[in-house]
Amino acid sequence: MSNTNFANSQPLTPAEQIKTAAAELGFSVVGICPAAQPPGLSHLDRWIAAGFAGEMGYFASRREAYADPAAVLDGVRSLIVLAMPYRTSEPPAEVEGRGRVARYAWGNDYHDVIRERLAALGDSLQTLVPGARVRGVVDTAPLLERDFAQVAGLGWAGKNTLLLNRQQGSYFFLAVLLTDAELAYDQPFERDHCGTCRACLDACPTQAFIEPHVLDASRCVSYLTIEHRTAIPAELRAGVGDWLFGCDVCQDVCPWNRKAPTTTLAEFWPRDDRAAIELTALFELDDAEFRKRFRGTPLARPKRRGLLRNAAIVLGNQRNRAAVPTLIRALDDDEPLVRGAAAWALGQMGGPKAVAALTARLRAELDAEVAAEINAALLSAG
Repeated sequence: MSNTNFANSQPLTPAEQIKTAAAELGFSVVGICPAAQPPGLSHLDRWIAAGFAGEMGYFASRREAYADPAAVLDGVRSLIVLAMPYRTSEPPAEVEGRGRVARYAWGNDYHDVIRERLAALGDSLQTLVPGARVRGVVDTAPLLERDFAQVAGLGWAGKNTLLLNRQQGSYFFLAVLLTDAELAYDQPFERDHCGTCRACLDACPTQAFIEPHVLDASRCVSYLTIEHRTAIPAELRAGVGDWLFGCDVCQDVCPWNRKAPTTTLAEFWPRDDRAAIELTALFELDDAEFRKRFRGTPLARPKRRGLLRNAAIVLGNQRNRAAVPTLIRALDDDEPLVRGAAAWALGQMGGPKAVAALTARLRAELDAEVAAEINAALLSAG
């Protein structure tokens, strides 16, 4: 790598050289900011206190760590904040019997992809600044990446709470390389370019936005299908629509994403039928087969029981009667979470076969929550 700027014949600074190295590794935007208390800490406190974190108790348990990046790397002075785009092809048309998957999960697990490149970037920094200590993180450490991205000049927080960049939109992952080296810092991004637009707020299928910039995660389809470990609340199931894993609605309607670039990294392009997965086939997978199919992908996160719960909800929303035999078999699944979701889906479809299967299962069901789901489903089925 050259360390000379031919325009002014001045040697490139370590900050400039690390940005060049980051671009060569596939990061589309890079900014550097001091390791200080994040500006959104009070917002985090209010968000947790309001109960908007849902079952994500790690936000409250790690609250003190979020206040100081030194909790992630002792002696840290600088944060190199990076964006890596993941937009690929456009989503397929909606097809009955298939469930949609959020764009970011179409390819390999982004944690693995980005960590490898962060390690390489850390090596580059240690070459430039001998003795420097580094640590790369990708949304698993107590660090408010979006806040630091704004301080580092990458963009602004949109009304949908995601970071927006005028050239990149929001289809990108955020990552941070922390270091105890003191580097030249970028100017914070001060402007908000959302204006009066409400597209993301109005399009949310579960009305998860309490107000601009405030998301009740416990209502968000992405949270419900990935992080939520128990039954999806009955009043929110219709809002899940045909989303099997995650949700892109608030990004798809954002004007800043109309010209968002596509990624050059093959790891993020769709694998197999990942963008829209055939649902009934999922019920044929046991735990071992599930792990084999989804190992190394984001879809492994909710585990078999969570993904099958989601699949049953989608089938119920689609009223896909071709799936009735599969859902009847799912009433005997080992997982109560799957049995309860299958019961709800059969209740949405109704019909003699569904009612007979639900009635038979109710006589044998020992789990009180599943029995309640079956009773509610029988009422829905008429």
